[in-house]
Amino acid sequence: MTRPITLFTGQWADLPFTEVARLAGEWGFDGLEIACWGDHLDPYRVVEEDGYLEEKQRILAENGLQVFAISNHLTGQAVCDDPIDERHEDMLSPRVWGDGDPEGVRQRAADALKMTARAAAAMGVKTVTGFTGSSIWKCVAMFPPPPAGMIERGYEDFARRWNPIIDVFDEVGVRFALEVHPSEIAYDYWTAKKTLEVLDRPGFGLNFDPSHFIWQDLDPVMFLQDFAEKIYHVHVKESVRHLDGRNGRLGSHLPWADPRRGWDFVTAGHGHVEWEPIFRTLNAIGYTGPTSVEWEDAGMDRLVGAPQALAMVRELAKISPPAAAFDAAFSTRR
Repeated sequence: MTRPITLFTGQWADLPFTEVARLAGEWGFDGLEIACWGDHLDPYRVVEEDGYLEEKQRILAENGLQVFAISNHLTGQAVCDDPIDERHEDMLSPRVWGDGDPEGVRQRAADALKMTARAAAAMGVKTVTGFTGSSIWKCVAMFPPPPAGMIERGYEDFARRWNPIIDVFDEVGVRFALEVHPSEIAYDYWTAKKTLEVLDRPGFGLNFDPSHFIWQDLDPVMFLQDFAEKIYHVHVKESVRHLDGRNGRLGSHLPWADPRRGWDFVTAGHGHVEWEPIFRTLNAIGYTGPTSVEWEDAGMDRLVGAPQALAMVRELAKISPPAAAFDAAFSTRR
């Protein structure tokens, strides 16, 4: 089954968009998942500024690339987060941060997500990937014990803030794909199920990234099977566990690539993600969207690792699942 292979530009935003497009084109990527930070894409300028979109399209065409999704992870994080603090100021645009008043930041972030939907529609892009933030991620350790109803109010807050955003997505014919990820309203299997129950709309689905499942001991294949109709986008990224009796799963406030962490991101193909059953499952559930290489391996030169990951995904794309064998495996996992 042929799927476009794209490069997610979020970890390349230190480079000009022209340079990232040149590299991706030379390596042979089919297209990009363009991040809405750095100089890569400004949703407001797409909609409001004459010539801005045409210039981006020219750069893509010169490098033989298409755009299959756009990402606004950083801004989406601020829609529901509590607290809003200096971490958000570091990653948000001045337009969204404003005076830093928390509720004002949340409202401006929501407006920016609506504009992102309009920008995607103008670009002919059907999927926006991103984060939602969460007012209850701070309760993940369950101590101090949250009072009765606090968790439920967190989901209610999420639905109240995101329903108006998805109204705009529906209006312009674009879908939002939440990346199931620590610090989001959906960070594992059961929180993803709950999130989809409280926001049960066609315009809202999931971005599948198994790197965040492995260190939580979740089964990526089972996740794909159970949420098949809501898989709107796929990231190809890996994680590896370093659990040796001292290193913990929560990371100990240590930076990426510190050997004392209990887990870290690594080059696609070098970690603990079993990609062949994942690609067989993507085939079996009929997923035809992009597989987007996301680079976060602090221990390897990205100019080496990104084309290496592309070659791995090209090989995986040749896999065709034996239907009978898959049906048997599927029945045992249910």
